[in-house]
Amino acid sequence: MDVRPGSSPDQARWRSLSLWWDGIDGPIVPRSPLADDADVDVAIVGGGFTGLWTAYYLLREAPGTRVAILEADLAGSGASGRNGGWCSALFPASWARVAHDHGHNGAQALARAMQASVDEVGRVAQVEEIDCRYAKGGTVVVARNPAQRERAEADVAEARAIGLGAVDLRWLSAAEAAEKVNVTGSLGGTFTPHCAALDPARLARGLARSVELRGARIYEQTRAEAIDGGSARDRPRVRARGGLVRADIVVRAVEGWSATLPGWRRALLPVYSLMIATEPLPAPFWDKAGLARRETFSDGRHLIIYGQRTADDRLAFGGRGAPYHFGSHLRPGYERVPRVHVALRRALVDLFPAVRGAAVTHAWGGPLGVPRDWFASVGLDRRRGLAWAGGYVGDGVAASNLAGRTLADLAQGRRSELTSLAWVGHRSPNWEPEPLRWLGVRAALWATAQADRDELRRGAPSWLATQLGRLSAH
Repeated sequence: MDVRPGSSPDQARWRSLSLWWDGIDGPIVPRSPLADDADVDVAIVGGGFTGLWTAYYLLREAPGTRVAILEADLAGSGASGRNGGWCSALFPASWARVAHDHGHNGAQALARAMQASVDEVGRVAQVEEIDCRYAKGGTVVVARNPAQRERAEADVAEARAIGLGAVDLRWLSAAEAAEKVNVTGSLGGTFTPHCAALDPARLARGLARSVELRGARIYEQTRAEAIDGGSARDRPRVRARGGLVRADIVVRAVEGWSATLPGWRRALLPVYSLMIATEPLPAPFWDKAGLARRETFSDGRHLIIYGQRTADDRLAFGGRGAPYHFGSHLRPGYERVPRVHVALRRALVDLFPAVRGAAVTHAWGGPLGVPRDWFASVGLDRRRGLAWAGGYVGDGVAASNLAGRTLADLAQGRRSELTSLAWVGHRSPNWEPEPLRWLGVRAALWATAQADRDELRRGAPSWLATQLGRLSAH
């Protein structure tokens, strides 16, 4: 980790959040915290992508709206500035599940809206002059055993069933896949053009500046301690360190950190995803490895991995496998699990043996939010003045943009194509109380890893994975 000479402990901590935060130019200067009570039109709890996009579109469409964003640390310091930098059209629930609940037209409309959001992020970054290293190279998911190939072919069939064509998702032969990303053991893979690699911390920090220029107040180092819904006699409010904020609408946009708010401990499960990044790799490595258009990449295993070629020619690579902590507790110490970071390096070398001698310069992690039914949602309870968005399960860079545009419409009482999408108003059930939650999640993590081991050994789809899919309703 690059810690600059003479840097303060806070500077070192912020830069250690991720590769992306370490690459921010110049000193990191926090904004002032909330120091008194405030009265606004819209109060947003959470200074990540969901909160920032909501403020951006509200102020673009309704200039003069009084918007306050309350952020416990720094804008973009949570999942928004620590993720794998995939701006993708992925939705956590399967399209078959969405079609079952909302029809094929509903599933296709949501899929198209997600695809458009990938381009919208790039458009705004260009207009607002945010140098987030956006490169729309698409995503390759490689199949490395017969079971993974079977799932990949099922994914293509599922896309066809809701009206998505080969231009949206297609099967690649082994040779075609290798032209895009040359990993060991490839039997082929799927390709979608609807994904961009980017630097998420640069995007979040640039977006925060744009939001401020449009008139929003961002209070950093201001932890929300409770959100109270409105009633016939009082407006909704946020009780925070530094003051009480009353608003017409309060937006809960804290994703995995929902577990820290009274009343929402069981709404989203905080699951840690960890990452590593290599030193910049030389041209001969990339000549063989591919990723010439900075395609994002993964493979078909159950215990998810994800990677990208960064703008400065590193491999940034992450995956699941960190333990869930009893009571949905969140602590900085959980962001680094040496055995998981070692396993990630081992997985990366397995994919690209030539990276074996390269130094790993950064290792980090953070929590994402998982709804009980794996169905992301956005909505507004107008009676109580409470809005929300989240449950992206790690794929929130583009989804949060769609959520922000949707919340802006909902807050203004405007009906639109966005407010009629399948995820609007969806209510996921709460997670089970402890100790059932801890026991269930730990068992699921073990079973997921075991399913990958079974498939690696046998090649056939794992029975364990089938049962897990049924239990999670994913």
